[in-house]
Amino acid sequence: MSAQMRWRSGNTLLYCSPLMRFVTPLVVAATLAAGAVHADRVSFSSVWKNQKISLFSSNSYSFGSSLGVASDGAVSIAWTRLPRGEWDSTAASWNWAVTQSVPSTNLRRKGGDDRNLSMYFVFLPEAEAVRLESAGIRRLLGNDSVRVLQYVWGGSEGRGASFASPYQPGQGANVALRQAGTGSHSESVNFARDYSAAFGGSPGKLVGLAVSADSDDTGTSIRGTVSNMALR
Repeated sequence: MSAQMRWRSGNTLLYCSPLMRFVTPLVVAATLAAGAVHADRVSFSSVWKNQKISLFSSNSYSFGSSLGVASDGAVSIAWTRLPRGEWDSTAASWNWAVTQSVPSTNLRRKGGDDRNLSMYFVFLPEAEAVRLESAGIRRLLGNDSVRVLQYVWGGSEGRGASFASPYQPGQGANVALRQAGTGSHSESVNFARDYSAAFGGSPGKLVGLAVSADSDDTGTSIRGTVSNMALR
């Protein structure tokens, strides 16, 4: 039987092609590898909150299967806490689109640094993460131990440029992904790599996410969406 092998299992005669002896382990290995790359989809549901930065203006957010943002000469942050099961995430991916854009600005300068969208990833050492598990975004960002990676669509920096946030020197870092303008894109980021480049060492626990749009300095408008966000 050159084309196949056979053996008996109980009272059943089983046939097996020699090729299957090699293919089957590969299929099993591929299945296990696919399961190991686990991604948790982030919901843009009502657990997100709009945090004002200015008393006189605020963005408008729509929450659902995606996060919609409208900003008219305004700035604010939509944010959410993460459950402990997500604290050890080391990477993220998402889609975002902008149909109306602010002009290019200098993101390194405090004031005048409008941008279409920013994705904030908030990290704390484990002990602080536990202690501040119910804290709001202002208290989190005001903690001396907090570190924030902020992935930015705006300005004119080249993709991958990393520089200190002018609002949180030593604690916040901007990572440029897209220059000012409209379009639709998919992103994938690695926290461990970007955190090491910005702050040195390894990130702590990922305790929160936020999305902002900023058009108050230029008095312009932004229309954008974020969707299909997943943590790994």
